Amino acid sequence: MDRISLKIKLLYDKMGKAEKRIADWLFENSGDIISLSIIELAEQCDCGEATIVRFAKRLGLNGFQELKFSLAAENGGPRVSNHITTDDSALEIYQKVCDDIYLSLEKTKNSLKEEYITEAAEKLCNAGKIVIFGLGNSSAIAIDASHKFMRLGLNAVAYTDNHLQVIAASHLNENDIAIGISHSGSSKDVVEALKIAKEHNASTIAITNCGKSPILKQSDIVLATTSEETQYNILALNSRIAQLAIIDTLYFYIIRKRSNNAIESIQETERSLLLKKY
Repeated sequence: MDRISLKIKLLYDKMGKAEKRIADWLFENSGDIISLSIIELAEQCDCGEATIVRFAKRLGLNGFQELKFSLAAENGGPRVSNHITTDDSALEIYQKVCDDIYLSLEKTKNSLKEEYITEAAEKLCNAGKIVIFGLGNSSAIAIDASHKFMRLGLNAVAYTDNHLQVIAASHLNENDIAIGISHSGSSKDVVEALKIAKEHNASTIAITNCGKSPILKQSDIVLATTSEETQYNILALNSRIAQLAIIDTLYFYIIRKRSNNAIESIQETERSLLLKKY
């Protein structure tokens, strides 16, 4: 019998009613947990998010994410892709990756709300300071965003260390913007940094996947990607491209809005970088 499943069965009689509802749901749907956020699982089990965390800790786990990964491993392991097979050639894998990326971009385009991305771009145009938070896979997206905004002459910095994120958030004010990037929307440190930024009256923007997740509570504006991969595996690969497309959209909107100032900033950046090239 699987280790986590065995623990759930052994401890079942000691659980409260809400924890038993979680256990019963997992017995029936353990393979489905990989596609859910903690908020969505709480709704499925008619309980609070804190109850799910207590349930996981009762099993000797750190929290919801470890529970999710452990159950995924028991169900044959988390998959990297639902489409790529062991018989595929390198070129066939590339073609399938391109198809998945295209699907993610199209779905994101259809679900992205125009008023939200317009509001986000307008706020960025007039921001005093812009801080971007990202951890793990999202750290590269955060760095890319700060790189692009800096080229436009904006005061933008990416923070990929959880301590620095909290420090930066604590020094924001009503003229500043904090952007949190998290595919799952459940990155505790990113959510906490946005919460602190919000407490200091900064505007908060989340770039995350569609669906209910903790990051939504701390975000004034949500720019949502849509990626089918969440239903099949724990790696947010295609969603990175959709996140980058959102960053590029904001970048070009700011250029259009700031016009001459933005172009002058880009040209000044390029002149400065000439010293770094042969």
